[in-house]
Formats: sequence, C-alpha cells, structure tokens
Amino acid sequence: MHGIFYLPHSKEIMANPVADPNKGNPWSSYMQEIYRSRRGPQPLGTVVFDEIEAKAKETLKDYAGSFMYAGGSAGTNATYRANLDAFNKWGIIPRMLVDATTRNLETTIFGVTHSSPIFIAPIGVQTIFAPDAEFNPARAGKALGVPFILSTASSRSIEEVAEANGDGYRWYQLYWPINNDVTLSLLKRAKENNYKALVITLDTMGLGWRPHDLETAFIPFVHGVGVQIGKSDPVFMAKHGRQPIINDHPPFPYDPVKIDKAFMAGDAEARENVFLGAEWLKETNSGVYREWKDLTFVRENWEGPLILKGIQSVHDAEKALEYGVNGIIVSNHGGRQVDGAIPSLLALETIMKSPKIKEAQKSGKLTILFDSGIRTGSDIIKALALGAQAVLLGRPWLYGSIVAGQAGVEQVIRHTLADLDNTLGLAGYQSLSDIQGKADEVLMRLN
Repeated sequence: MHGIFYLPHSKEIMANPVADPNKGNPWSSYMQEIYRSRRGPQPLGTVVFDEIEAKAKETLKDYAGSFMYAGGSAGTNATYRANLDAFNKWGIIPRMLVDATTRNLETTIFGVTHSSPIFIAPIGVQTIFAPDAEFNPARAGKALGVPFILSTASSRSIEEVAEANGDGYRWYQLYWPINNDVTLSLLKRAKENNYKALVITLDTMGLGWRPHDLETAFIPFVHGVGVQIGKSDPVFMAKHGRQPIINDHPPFPYDPVKIDKAFMAGDAEARENVFLGAEWLKETNSGVYREWKDLTFVRENWEGPLILKGIQSVHDAEKALEYGVNGIIVSNHGGRQVDGAIPSLLALETIMKSPKIKEAQKSGKLTILFDSGIRTGSDIIKALALGAQAVLLGRPWLYGSIVAGQAGVEQVIRHTLADLDNTLGLAGYQSLSDIQGKADEVLMRLN
C-alpha cells in the first residue's frame, strides 16, 4: 500500500533522472523513488487534511460561499468539533510480535466483498466546487474499486453519473420527495441504472441553522443548481408541463450575484431555473417530517438493501429493525444539522451496546456503517473497533476534488487507505476482522 506514493510525479523528473555514480547498485532505483517523492504525493502535495482543506479554501477564495457550503457546519460548529474530538478519547493498543507483513483490508457489505472499508459519501451540488462536479468522485470510485454513493442533490443526472461510474459499484441516496409518484420515479431510475442499494437520509427534512449560509442567503438550489436529478425526472417535470432535461450542467464557478442580476433583468433561462429550483426544493426539502410508518412504502418499492442515514440513538437503531431496514449509517451529517449534538463516534459506541443491535449485526440482519469525522486511517480503525463494518468518507475527498478534480479524489482515498494499511500492521493486526467490533481488545478510553 505504501507504494502508491512512490510513483513518478512529473515527466520532467523522469526525463532528467539523478546521476547514478553507482550504476548497478540495488539501492539506486530505491533512491530514485525517494528523490521523486520529496515533492509530496501528487497532485495535492500533502496528505495532511488541514493542508488540503486550506488549499481547497484558497482555490475557491473568490467564491467563499461555495467553500463554506462544504466547510461550514450548523451553529457554532460545536458538533463538527465534537466529531473530531471524539476520536481523541480513544487510543489504539498496539500488539507486538504478530506477523502482519501482509494485511487484508477487504470488507463484505450486503454479500459484496470490497477491497476496503471506505465508501465515498454522498455530497450534493458539487458543481459549486469543481467543473466536473459529481463526475469526479464517480470516476474515482470506478478507478479505485471504491463504492460511490450519489446524492439526490446532485448537479448531474442519475443517468450521467451512472455512465461516469461505469462498472463501478454505486448506491443512491434519497432525499425523500413529498409525492409518492416522484419517489417511485427516482427509485425506478436508480434501479434501471444499476444503483445497488438505497440510502434514505433522515436528518435533513429541513436545513440546519447555518450562519455562514444565512448571512449571504446562500442556497444554490433556488437558482436551479443541485436540482439536476429533479430537472431530469420525467414525473417531476411533467407536473410542471415540461420535458426532462438529462444533460443540464450548471456552470462552474457558481456566481449567485450574477444569476440574481440575470433574473432581475428578466433573463428567461435564469427565471426558468429559479422556478424549477424552487419547485424541486418543495419536493425534497419541504420541511415535512416523515414518520416510521412511511418507511413501509419505500420498503415495498425497493427490492435491494435499504439503509437509513442519520441514526444517532439506540431507540432509532432498534426501531429500524422493525421496518425491514437492512442497514443504518450512524451519522450527524458531519455536524451540519444540529449544533451541540452528540458526536457520531459516541452515538456508534452507544448504539453498539444494545444487545438487539449486536445480535442483528451478528446474524447479518443489520449492517452498521459510520459517517462524520473520518480523517485518518486511525479514525477508521477506531470506528471499526467500536462496531462499524465500513465508513463513509466525505469532506476529505471533496477538498481533493476542489483542488485537483478526479485525481485529487483518488489521492485522498489512496493515502487514507495507505494510512489505514500501515497503522493496522503497526498495531499488530492482519485484517479488519481482527479489529471489527473488538473495542475491548483494540482500544482504550483515554478520558
């Protein structure tokens, strides 16, 4: 896994190698690789999350609202900070004299074996971050064999993203429409385009209190940006007397002031986009709160795995078992919804103390995934030891996409996996099965 960094970083270096006074020395090629690596892994030049975040912020410095839509969180950012701090309350207990020369990161979820425990988390409205928008993570997922999850708030259509992901493994994340016929249409499209599982996000029936967005009334959806799944949906568009638009690509960078001026000047395209954006928001972010009984409709109309994202309490985790749910994602939306909420890792720890949940997981009836705060390989080990079977990676890969597109996404995933592989071996474990659900052996509470 370490070898992912020892790749040629530029044609210039390859064309002008360091002079080799010891030709034939077996260490020569090794030193060549060391020389190439002094620039840091490319294209980001670093593996440090804070540095990549800073580069992403600099990239979007003229569009601060776009960056803050990714980097900001609810209220005082207390939940965001708590997510990160929670990992520091656990320490890994390294074991010695274990032959961990070869490590196995394979993870089996819903009967499918993946090469690692990382899933690419659903993040919407990506055209405000990078020109190729959702195509970047979709293509990166295919290239690396990492599962990709598409958000309903995508700025590309279900069909286009499926094409970009090709024969990759993908899930579809649903922001639950008010109207059942629109929901059925989205499920149909997801099925037809080979999305293997359905994730329903439960913690975003309304948008959180986000001061950074409120201060500038930053909401791309009202300009028709991030509503491309709606604009490409035949049922939704028919409700408004329109034909679906499959290849609608809002321009990058997103300039809300420019669009506002066009709208006020009577620009027909701007006015159409505002109309459809507002109508799609009424469908999927209406402020209407669903109830448990509503899950029955979705369960009856989706044959594949059904996963609930946003579960944070033992009560809700156990309740999910009653409604034929196949999995839960323990998540607080990265701190973007409820300020002062419990950290996601604490929620996972608490949920996994439930005998019902542990038994359901053991029997294969319920799969447990984790989201919110993953930054390093050590974080992944801690989440898995506390009971998760896989994790969702969000902001890190998004910042990579902002800085360097698909290649940036790939580097973040590669170096995160390299960190996981390295740390797993140094801690004295050969496979993820050695640590999954074994917090009592693998971890120690620090405070």
